[in-house]
Amino acid sequence: MNRSLITGTGSHVPSVILKNQDLEKIVDTNNEWIIARTGIKERRIVDGETTNDIAVKAAKNALKSAGTSPKDIDLIIAGTVTPDMLFPSTACFVQSHIGANRGIAAFDVSAACSGFLYALDVADKYIRAGISKKALVIGVDVFSKIVDWKDRNTCVLFGDGAGAVLLSAEKGKRGILSTHIHADGHYGKMLYAPLSINSSPFHKKSPEHSYMKMQGNELFKIAVRTMGEACQEALEYTGLKAEDISLLIPHQANMRIIKATAERLGLPEEKVYINLDKYGNTSAGSIPLALDEAVKKGTVKSGDIILFVAFGGGLTWASAIVRW
Repeated sequence: MNRSLITGTGSHVPSVILKNQDLEKIVDTNNEWIIARTGIKERRIVDGETTNDIAVKAAKNALKSAGTSPKDIDLIIAGTVTPDMLFPSTACFVQSHIGANRGIAAFDVSAACSGFLYALDVADKYIRAGISKKALVIGVDVFSKIVDWKDRNTCVLFGDGAGAVLLSAEKGKRGILSTHIHADGHYGKMLYAPLSINSSPFHKKSPEHSYMKMQGNELFKIAVRTMGEACQEALEYTGLKAEDISLLIPHQANMRIIKATAERLGLPEEKVYINLDKYGNTSAGSIPLALDEAVKKGTVKSGDIILFVAFGGGLTWASAIVRW
Protein backbone atom coordinates (compact mmCIF):
# COMPACT_ATOMS: atom_id res chain seq x y z
CA MET A 1 0.00 0.00 0.00
CA ASN A 2 1.21 3.49 -0.85
CA ARG A 3 1.81 6.09 1.83
CA SER A 4 1.19 9.81 1.45
CA LEU A 5 4.59 11.46 1.49
CA ILE A 6 4.82 15.23 1.94
CA THR A 7 7.13 16.21 -0.90
CA GLY A 8 6.62 19.96 -0.81
CA THR A 9 5.42 22.72 1.51
CA GLY A 10 4.45 26.32 0.87
CA SER A 11 2.76 29.25 2.56
CA HIS A 12 1.77 32.87 2.12
CA VAL A 13 0.87 35.64 4.55
CA PRO A 14 -0.27 39.17 3.68
CA SER A 15 2.27 41.97 3.93
CA VAL A 16 0.21 44.15 6.29
CA ILE A 17 1.27 43.65 9.92
CA LEU A 18 -1.29 44.50 12.60
CA LYS A 19 0.46 44.85 15.96
CA ASN A 20 -1.14 44.83 19.38
CA GLN A 21 -0.37 48.53 19.66
CA ASP A 22 -2.47 49.12 16.55
CA LEU A 23 -5.42 47.33 18.14
CA GLU A 24 -5.17 49.63 21.17
CA LYS A 25 -6.39 52.41 18.87
CA ILE A 26 -9.58 50.68 17.75
CA VAL A 27 -10.70 48.58 20.73
CA ASP A 28 -10.43 48.67 24.53
CA THR A 29 -7.32 46.54 25.01
CA ASN A 30 -3.58 46.81 25.47
CA ASN A 31 -0.41 45.03 24.40
CA GLU A 32 0.32 43.52 27.82
CA TRP A 33 -3.20 42.10 28.20
CA ILE A 34 -3.13 40.48 24.75
CA ILE A 35 0.29 38.88 25.25
CA ALA A 36 -0.60 37.62 28.73
CA ARG A 37 -3.89 36.10 27.59
CA THR A 38 -2.90 34.79 24.17
CA GLY A 39 0.84 35.02 23.47
CA ILE A 40 0.14 37.01 20.29
CA LYS A 41 2.20 40.11 19.45
CA GLU A 42 1.11 40.73 15.86
CA ARG A 43 -0.85 39.22 13.00
CA ARG A 44 -1.13 39.62 9.21
CA ILE A 45 -4.19 41.16 7.58
CA VAL A 46 -5.14 41.13 3.91
CA ASP A 47 -5.23 44.43 2.04
CA GLY A 48 -6.61 43.89 -1.44
CA GLU A 49 -5.93 40.15 -1.40
CA THR A 50 -8.66 37.51 -1.10
CA THR A 51 -8.86 33.98 0.28
CA ASN A 52 -8.41 32.70 -3.27
CA ASP A 53 -5.36 34.89 -3.84
CA ILE A 54 -3.41 33.73 -0.80
CA ALA A 55 -4.44 30.10 -1.35
CA VAL A 56 -3.03 30.23 -4.89
CA LYS A 57 0.25 31.75 -3.69
CA ALA A 58 0.67 29.09 -0.99
CA ALA A 59 -0.15 26.35 -3.52
CA LYS A 60 2.39 27.66 -6.05
CA ASN A 61 5.05 27.81 -3.34
CA ALA A 62 4.34 24.20 -2.34
CA LEU A 63 4.63 23.06 -5.96
CA LYS A 64 7.88 24.97 -6.38
CA SER A 65 9.23 23.40 -3.19
CA ALA A 66 8.37 19.93 -4.50
CA GLY A 67 9.68 20.63 -7.99
CA THR A 68 6.35 19.42 -9.35
CA SER A 69 4.32 20.69 -12.29
CA PRO A 70 0.67 21.57 -11.60
CA LYS A 71 -0.14 19.26 -14.53
CA ASP A 72 0.94 16.30 -12.36
CA ILE A 73 -1.70 16.97 -9.67
CA ASP A 74 -4.82 14.82 -9.72
CA LEU A 75 -6.57 16.12 -6.57
CA ILE A 76 -6.94 19.50 -4.84
CA ILE A 77 -8.57 19.89 -1.42
CA ALA A 78 -8.80 23.18 0.45
CA GLY A 79 -9.74 23.50 4.11
CA THR A 80 -11.44 26.87 4.70
CA VAL A 81 -14.44 28.51 6.34
CA THR A 82 -13.86 31.91 4.77
CA PRO A 83 -14.21 31.29 1.03
CA ASP A 84 -14.69 34.25 -1.28
CA MET A 85 -17.83 32.67 -2.70
CA LEU A 86 -20.38 30.06 -1.67
CA PHE A 87 -19.43 28.47 -4.97
CA PRO A 88 -17.26 27.82 -6.92
CA SER A 89 -15.00 26.40 -4.24
CA THR A 90 -11.63 27.79 -3.28
CA ALA A 91 -10.09 24.56 -4.57
CA CYS A 92 -11.67 25.09 -8.00
CA PHE A 93 -10.27 28.62 -8.09
CA VAL A 94 -6.82 27.27 -7.23
CA GLN A 95 -7.14 24.62 -9.94
CA SER A 96 -7.76 27.24 -12.63
CA HIS A 97 -5.11 29.72 -11.43
CA ILE A 98 -2.17 27.37 -10.97
CA GLY A 99 -2.68 25.71 -14.34
CA ALA A 100 -3.79 22.28 -13.12
CA ASN A 101 -5.50 19.93 -15.57
CA ARG A 102 -9.20 20.11 -16.27
CA GLY A 103 -11.28 17.24 -14.97
CA ILE A 104 -9.39 16.51 -11.75
CA ALA A 105 -11.26 16.53 -8.44
CA ALA A 106 -11.21 19.85 -6.56
CA PHE A 107 -13.31 20.65 -3.50
CA ASP A 108 -13.34 22.37 -0.11
CA VAL A 109 -13.88 20.97 3.39
CA SER A 110 -15.34 23.02 6.23
CA ALA A 111 -13.95 22.24 9.69
CA ALA A 112 -12.77 25.69 10.84
CA CYS A 113 -9.35 25.53 12.53
CA SER A 114 -9.21 21.75 11.98
CA GLY A 115 -9.77 22.28 8.26
CA PHE A 116 -6.24 21.51 7.09
CA LEU A 117 -6.07 18.21 9.00
CA TYR A 118 -9.54 17.26 7.76
CA ALA A 119 -8.38 17.93 4.19
CA LEU A 120 -5.15 16.00 4.85
CA ASP A 121 -7.17 13.04 6.13
CA VAL A 122 -9.33 12.94 2.99
CA ALA A 123 -6.36 13.29 0.63
CA ASP A 124 -4.45 10.57 2.47
CA LYS A 125 -7.35 8.17 2.04
CA TYR A 126 -7.54 8.93 -1.70
CA ILE A 127 -3.84 8.10 -2.01
CA ARG A 128 -4.03 4.97 0.13
CA ALA A 129 -6.97 3.76 -1.97
CA GLY A 130 -4.90 4.19 -5.11
CA ILE A 131 -7.26 6.85 -6.53
CA SER A 132 -4.80 9.74 -6.30
CA LYS A 133 -1.04 9.90 -6.89
CA LYS A 134 -0.34 13.58 -6.27
CA ALA A 135 -2.66 15.64 -4.08
CA LEU A 136 -2.45 19.33 -3.23
CA VAL A 137 -3.80 20.07 0.25
CA ILE A 138 -4.38 23.67 1.33
CA GLY A 139 -5.35 25.30 4.61
CA VAL A 140 -6.45 28.92 4.22
CA ASP A 141 -8.56 31.45 6.08
CA VAL A 142 -9.13 35.20 6.10
CA PHE A 143 -10.77 35.77 9.46
CA SER A 144 -10.32 39.54 9.24
CA LYS A 145 -13.51 39.62 7.16
CA ILE A 146 -15.67 37.81 9.74
CA VAL A 147 -14.19 39.13 13.01
CA ASP A 148 -16.10 41.83 14.88
CA TRP A 149 -13.43 44.51 15.25
CA LYS A 150 -15.37 46.01 18.17
CA ASP A 151 -15.16 42.79 20.19
CA ARG A 152 -11.85 42.76 22.06
CA ASN A 153 -12.29 39.14 23.12
CA THR A 154 -12.11 37.85 19.54
CA CYS A 155 -10.53 40.46 17.27
CA VAL A 156 -7.16 40.24 19.02
CA LEU A 157 -6.88 36.51 18.30
CA PHE A 158 -7.03 36.12 14.55
CA GLY A 159 -4.91 36.76 11.49
CA ASP A 160 -4.98 35.84 7.82
CA GLY A 161 -2.77 33.25 6.15
CA ALA A 162 -2.46 30.16 3.99
CA GLY A 163 -0.33 27.04 3.85
CA ALA A 164 -0.17 24.06 1.52
CA VAL A 165 1.49 20.69 1.12
CA LEU A 166 1.93 18.38 -1.84
CA LEU A 167 1.28 14.71 -1.10
CA SER A 168 2.81 12.04 -3.33
CA ALA A 169 2.03 8.34 -3.36
CA GLU A 170 5.20 6.53 -2.28
CA LYS A 171 6.12 3.16 -0.85
CA GLY A 172 8.31 2.86 2.22
CA LYS A 173 8.29 3.87 5.86
CA ARG A 174 8.14 7.63 5.37
CA GLY A 175 4.93 9.62 5.03
CA ILE A 176 1.64 9.94 6.88
CA LEU A 177 1.36 7.27 9.57
CA SER A 178 -2.06 8.24 10.91
CA THR A 179 -4.90 10.72 10.61
CA HIS A 180 -7.90 11.02 12.91
CA ILE A 181 -10.78 13.49 12.61
CA HIS A 182 -13.69 14.07 15.00
CA ALA A 183 -16.65 16.39 15.55
CA ASP A 184 -19.36 17.15 18.09
CA GLY A 185 -22.07 19.38 16.69
CA HIS A 186 -23.78 19.65 20.08
CA TYR A 187 -21.21 22.33 20.97
CA GLY A 188 -21.57 24.24 17.71
CA LYS A 189 -22.79 27.44 19.36
CA MET A 190 -19.55 27.78 21.33
CA LEU A 191 -17.72 28.93 18.21
CA TYR A 192 -19.59 29.86 15.06
CA ALA A 193 -20.14 32.43 12.33
CA PRO A 194 -23.66 32.80 10.93
CA LEU A 195 -24.16 33.11 7.19
CA SER A 196 -25.56 36.46 6.12
CA ILE A 197 -27.83 36.01 3.09
CA ASN A 198 -30.00 38.29 1.02
CA SER A 199 -33.56 38.64 2.19
CA SER A 200 -36.47 37.46 0.08
CA PRO A 201 -40.27 37.80 0.27
CA PHE A 202 -40.28 34.49 2.13
CA HIS A 203 -37.81 35.49 4.87
CA LYS A 204 -39.67 37.07 7.78
CA LYS A 205 -36.61 37.27 10.02
CA SER A 206 -33.68 39.53 9.19
CA PRO A 207 -30.50 37.54 8.65
CA GLU A 208 -27.97 37.52 11.49
CA HIS A 209 -24.75 39.36 10.79
CA SER A 210 -21.92 37.04 9.85
CA TYR A 211 -19.46 38.11 12.58
CA MET A 212 -17.96 35.11 14.33
CA LYS A 213 -18.97 34.47 17.95
CA MET A 214 -17.09 32.55 20.63
CA GLN A 215 -17.58 31.42 24.22
CA GLY A 216 -13.92 31.61 25.18
CA ASN A 217 -13.77 30.21 28.71
CA GLU A 218 -15.86 27.11 27.99
CA LEU A 219 -14.08 26.57 24.68
CA PHE A 220 -10.65 26.64 26.32
CA LYS A 221 -11.46 23.66 28.54
CA ILE A 222 -12.83 21.57 25.68
CA ALA A 223 -9.91 22.49 23.41
CA VAL A 224 -7.33 21.34 25.96
CA ARG A 225 -9.20 18.08 26.60
CA THR A 226 -9.91 17.13 22.98
CA MET A 227 -6.47 18.08 21.67
CA GLY A 228 -4.91 15.98 24.40
CA GLU A 229 -7.17 13.05 23.56
CA ALA A 230 -6.42 13.44 19.83
CA CYS A 231 -2.68 13.28 20.49
CA GLN A 232 -3.05 10.19 22.64
CA GLU A 233 -5.23 8.51 20.02
CA ALA A 234 -2.59 9.12 17.35
CA LEU A 235 0.18 7.71 19.55
CA GLU A 236 -1.80 4.60 20.43
CA TYR A 237 -2.76 3.97 16.80
CA THR A 238 0.84 4.17 15.59
CA GLY A 239 2.35 2.39 18.59
CA LEU A 240 4.54 5.40 19.33
CA LYS A 241 5.28 7.07 22.64
CA ALA A 242 5.43 10.76 23.42
CA GLU A 243 9.22 10.60 23.64
CA ASP A 244 9.30 9.38 20.00
CA ILE A 245 7.86 12.68 18.81
CA SER A 246 10.51 14.91 17.24
CA LEU A 247 8.24 17.92 16.88
CA LEU A 248 4.69 18.87 17.85
CA ILE A 249 3.07 21.35 15.48
CA PRO A 250 -0.23 22.32 17.10
CA HIS A 251 -2.91 24.62 15.78
CA GLN A 252 -1.74 28.10 16.75
CA ALA A 253 -4.83 29.22 18.67
CA ASN A 254 -3.64 30.39 22.06
CA MET A 255 -0.37 30.02 23.93
CA ARG A 256 -2.10 28.63 27.01
CA ILE A 257 -3.80 25.89 24.98
CA ILE A 258 -0.52 24.99 23.26
CA LYS A 259 1.36 24.79 26.56
CA ALA A 260 -1.38 22.71 28.19
CA THR A 261 -1.32 20.25 25.28
CA ALA A 262 2.48 19.93 25.41
CA GLU A 263 2.43 19.44 29.18
CA ARG A 264 -0.19 16.73 28.86
CA LEU A 265 2.16 14.89 26.49
CA GLY A 266 5.20 15.62 28.62
CA LEU A 267 6.97 17.31 25.70
CA PRO A 268 9.69 19.88 26.42
CA GLU A 269 9.40 23.39 25.00
CA GLU A 270 12.06 22.76 22.33
CA LYS A 271 9.88 20.03 20.77
CA VAL A 272 6.90 22.34 20.24
CA TYR A 273 6.81 24.62 17.21
CA ILE A 274 5.23 28.01 17.87
CA ASN A 275 4.79 31.00 15.57
CA LEU A 276 1.57 32.25 17.14
CA ASP A 277 3.30 35.42 18.31
CA LYS A 278 3.88 36.53 14.70
CA TYR A 279 0.69 35.44 12.96
CA GLY A 280 -2.04 34.92 15.55
CA ASN A 281 -4.68 32.29 14.88
CA THR A 282 -4.88 31.80 11.11
CA SER A 283 -7.45 29.01 11.50
CA ALA A 284 -7.01 26.32 8.81
CA GLY A 285 -3.87 28.08 7.64
CA SER A 286 -2.01 27.77 10.93
CA ILE A 287 -0.60 24.21 10.81
CA PRO A 288 0.62 24.20 7.18
CA LEU A 289 2.00 27.72 7.67
CA ALA A 290 3.93 26.59 10.75
CA LEU A 291 5.11 23.42 8.98
CA ASP A 292 6.42 25.37 5.99
CA GLU A 293 8.25 27.77 8.30
CA ALA A 294 9.77 24.89 10.28
CA VAL A 295 10.92 23.16 7.06
CA LYS A 296 12.53 26.35 5.74
CA LYS A 297 14.34 26.88 9.05
CA GLY A 298 15.72 23.34 8.95
CA THR A 299 13.86 22.43 12.14
CA VAL A 300 12.34 19.40 10.39
CA LYS A 301 14.79 16.70 9.31
CA SER A 302 14.49 13.43 7.42
CA GLY A 303 13.21 10.66 9.66
CA ASP A 304 11.62 13.03 12.18
CA ILE A 305 8.28 12.06 13.68
CA ILE A 306 5.93 15.06 13.55
CA LEU A 307 2.62 15.25 15.40
CA PHE A 308 -0.07 17.66 14.22
CA VAL A 309 -3.13 18.46 16.31
CA ALA A 310 -5.96 20.95 15.93
CA PHE A 311 -9.26 22.06 17.38
CA GLY A 312 -11.92 24.28 15.80
CA GLY A 313 -15.52 25.33 15.39
CA GLY A 314 -18.02 22.59 14.75
CA LEU A 315 -16.81 21.60 17.21
CA THR A 316 -14.07 19.67 15.43
CA TRP A 317 -10.70 18.24 16.40
CA ALA A 318 -8.09 16.23 14.56
CA SER A 319 -4.58 14.81 14.64
CA ALA A 320 -2.01 13.38 12.27
CA ILE A 321 1.44 11.80 12.61
CA VAL A 322 4.00 12.01 9.83
CA ARG A 323 7.42 10.40 9.45
CA TRP A 324 9.39 12.99 7.50
